[in-house]
Parts: sequence; structure tokens; C-alpha cells
Amino acid sequence: MPQALETPQTTASAKALSGVRVLDMTHVQSGPSATQLLGWLGADVLKLEAPTGDITRKQLRDIPDVDSLYFTMLNCNKRSITLNTKTERGKEILTELIRRSDVMVENFGPGAVDRMGFTWERIREINPRIVYASIKGFGEGPYTNFKAYEVVAQAMGGSMSTTGFEDGPPLATGAQIGDSGTGIHAVAGILAALFQREHTGRGQRVNVAMQHAVLNLCRVKLRDQQRLAYGPLAEYPNEDFGDDVPRSGNASGGGQPGWAVRCAPGGPNDYVYVIVQPVGWRPVTELMGRPELADDPEWSTPEARLPKLGKMFQLIEEWTSTLPKWEVLEKLNARNIPCGPILSTKEIIEDASLAANEMVVEVPHPQRGSFTTVGNPLKLSDSPVDVVTSPLLGEHNEEVYAGELGLGDEELRLLKTNGVI
Repeated sequence: MPQALETPQTTASAKALSGVRVLDMTHVQSGPSATQLLGWLGADVLKLEAPTGDITRKQLRDIPDVDSLYFTMLNCNKRSITLNTKTERGKEILTELIRRSDVMVENFGPGAVDRMGFTWERIREINPRIVYASIKGFGEGPYTNFKAYEVVAQAMGGSMSTTGFEDGPPLATGAQIGDSGTGIHAVAGILAALFQREHTGRGQRVNVAMQHAVLNLCRVKLRDQQRLAYGPLAEYPNEDFGDDVPRSGNASGGGQPGWAVRCAPGGPNDYVYVIVQPVGWRPVTELMGRPELADDPEWSTPEARLPKLGKMFQLIEEWTSTLPKWEVLEKLNARNIPCGPILSTKEIIEDASLAANEMVVEVPHPQRGSFTTVGNPLKLSDSPVDVVTSPLLGEHNEEVYAGELGLGDEELRLLKTNGVI
């Protein structure tokens, strides 16, 4: 796997966001995923932590007394400083950090930063050019103060009610669309605000809610909710429709029917997802040894197949279940039939093509030895990305406080003794 050895400082000059300072006051996942992307794009991300550190440093640890993978995989390409913002000196230092930053990002509970004494009005007064981004669970309204977690956002954003099988309970998706999905939305807002600042000279407030981000990712289900007013959704495999969009299993959600069909030897991930387009029906019938169905009026047209999609995919599965998924994939692709194998997490982490594309990256760590993480999905031709290890807690205190803010050695010693850093 590719290894990243450069530091954020030595490679920053070649990056899209070179010269942009991000004050990262985020924790857990939604905020850190956003600021990590900004770091990958070349911003100098200064992760500000309480002296006890981001809670995820200790959560789900696999090695005692070492930062967890939960933390390391969300905080690459950042510098870490510690600061107790509840102290008066801490507030003064925070004020100076805000003054020197282009972007400030936080994902505390509603009103937490305001209660520190840093309202948007105060922050804008300190630095009129700053882009201040907040990630919350919900927008203004009855849900504002609800506790927001990944699956809560999925539940309230439309994902869970439409995920799963018709006769089963609502299901969460394994993709972190509530946390990391919101982080990506936040990055879009931050970049837009930075671009607008080039014209106006002013920063602005960026607000992104987890519920809203999940809803944005569920727009096709809102599309189908409106279509229900005109009758059943023909492309769904469901027989009965009520007043809302039903769970439809592995149906594609688009105009072309798709399903995950079982392959040999029948393990939990021995499946291939197959989409049957009109032009693909004849080659599918040939592959599954039923060429006569290509011209059978009961099967030959999409309109004829639509009412019996379950039976159609059952016929396909009778063929695929006799072959390993990679052989099924090869045969389907040879006929230009849209398909994809269900890849397990083990297969993904060992996938040579993902490593070659720097989407699965091995990163050296001073305490862990190394860890494998997800690389940057944003590929910019003039802004190469080197994934750099996450910082140790307070690793850059001296570098920032002495080297950049100009604090003396004696004050640094007192700040540490008094619990300010």
C-alpha cells in the first residue's frame, strides 16, 4: 500500500487550500471528517482539544493506551493543540487563534460555543473574514435540542424508513451518511464561503444539519412519495402500497430493475448485484441457459417482466448460485450487463486497485506502528494528497503557542501547570 511520509507543512505549498488556516473545534465523527478533508486539500488544520483530548482517542481501543482507530482514521493531516476554553487565559488564547484563522469549525451541542462567550457576532468582531461552520443534528424547530447520532439522523432524514425488506423492520445503512455524509456537505459550504469571500472580503456563517444532509441523500424517496399519488410504483418489487414509500429490499431505486443474487459457495457476501436493462435481457437469458425467454411474450419486454421481477431474479439466481461471484462478474461484464460484486470489508481492505488508487492507504503512526485508513476520494490533478498520520494529543502545543503565538517558555510551563493547556 502507498505510504505517506511527508508532513502537512512540507507538502502544503502544492495544495489547493495552501495558506488556509482551519481552527478545528470538532470531535467524534461529523466534524472531524469535514476538517480531515480540508486537511487533505492542503489547509493547515489546527485541531483544538480539551486537555483530556477528543473522546474518540479512547473509544473502541484495540491497543491499550494508544489512540484508537476511531480517532486516527478521522484526524489525519492535522496538528493538535490543547486548550481549556473555560479559563480566562484560555478564552484569550482562543480569541487570538480565531483572529489568525480563515475557517472555524465546531460540532458541539446547540449553543455550546455561544455559552463560551463566542457568539457569531463576537467571532465576526474578532475576525470579519472568518468562515464559521457549525454542524448540528437538526435545524431550528422542535428537534433543535434533540441528541443527534448517526442512526438518529438516518431515522429522521428518511433513510431508515425506506431501507430493509417489506416484511422487516427499518434498517440503518452501514454507510455513515449521518456523520461523514454531513461532513462532506459542510466542506461544500465552507469552500463556497471561502470562494465568496474572494469577492466580498467578508466571512460568513455556514450551518449544516445532519437530518438535512441525510434528507438530501434520500431525495429519490421523496420523489417516489409524490409519485404515489398517481398509483403504485411499478419498478418496486412490492405488491402492496400504502400512503408512504415502502421498504423495497435491494431494488435499484431507479428506472432499471436490479437485485443482489446469490453466488457459490453461498457465504454471507457471495452475491453479485445485477441490473437488467432492456438491451441486457437477451444476453442474460443466454447466460442462464434460458434463451427461449428472450422472445417469449411473457418475458420479452420490460412491461411484461415488471410485474414478476421476483421470479425474474429467481431465474437469474438459479444460474449465479452455481458459480463464484468473480466468475459471474466476468461473464456479465463480457456481455456489458451492469453488475458489481458485494465486497466484504476484508475484500475492500485487501483490494489492490483501491490501494493503487490511494483509497486504501497504510499510514505510519508513532505509537501504533501503522494503520490502514481510507484515502482522499477527491482527486485534483494539481493538488496531490499525502495522507499524514493523526497527531498525538497536544503534539503541536509548543510549535503553535511558542512558535506562532509567541508565548514564552515560562508562560507555557504555567499554562500547563494551571491546566490551561
